[in-house]
Amino acid sequence: MKQAVPARQDWVRCAEPVEGMTRIEAWFSGKAYAMHRHDTYAIGRTLAGVQRFSYRRSMCNSLPGNTMVLHPDEPHDGQAGTDDGFRYRMVYIEPALFQDVLGGRALPFLEGGISTDARLAAATAALLPQAGQLIEPLEQGEALAELAHALAAVSGTPAPRVKGDYLAARRARDYLQAHCTRAVTLAELEAATGRDRWSLSHDFRVFYGTSPYRYLTMRRLDMARRLLLAGSTLAQAAMAAGFADQSHMTRHFLKTYGLTPGRWLRFAGRL
Repeated sequence: MKQAVPARQDWVRCAEPVEGMTRIEAWFSGKAYAMHRHDTYAIGRTLAGVQRFSYRRSMCNSLPGNTMVLHPDEPHDGQAGTDDGFRYRMVYIEPALFQDVLGGRALPFLEGGISTDARLAAATAALLPQAGQLIEPLEQGEALAELAHALAAVSGTPAPRVKGDYLAARRARDYLQAHCTRAVTLAELEAATGRDRWSLSHDFRVFYGTSPYRYLTMRRLDMARRLLLAGSTLAQAAMAAGFADQSHMTRHFLKTYGLTPGRWLRFAGRL
């Protein structure tokens, strides 16, 4: 009698994060992530299999060699498109790093989420190295600049600046970053930026791809993940990062990463 072949274990390996950027490599046999959204670009390469995901009311299938570009705050999930599973690399990049290059232009948006454009493939290569390969700071800076320009060219982002106060949005981002572990009011942001709250909220979305509150929540989640990796309990991490309690953190964690904190911890190895 023929013995059944044991199912291959899913895995996710994370590179040591650097400011504004996180890299992973992963393999999944079936369902990978529930619907979720984050305030970063998710830019990646399918290495093997069919990588299937829901994105902007469509079902997308990324094949080996395709470049995936998911815009900040756009809901998506992830699963294998065939029984063979899929393997991929992904880099999550804060829009602020692209804005340092674009200087107040609208964030590039790639329709459909998948590209075969050679310019994007070349620009992402340096940011998606083999497992364990380090990226030097100067190399990273040059690669991010090249990728920002490639995204703008491929997406057709116009060169002229869009309407809005980029400096006010940047001051708001800096303020939220500095005060992410406590409640921040719109009145505080008005005082810190000199911009009325409704115009500021619009500006923030244009230049950073998400709302001020979502940005604040993401910085709390960043802190919570660091604390969890350092050995804090879920409750300790939640309180230290500024969440009301553990369930509050778990709810946002699942909406942002498509995984519960416990499942994420089981996958959180290092490249």
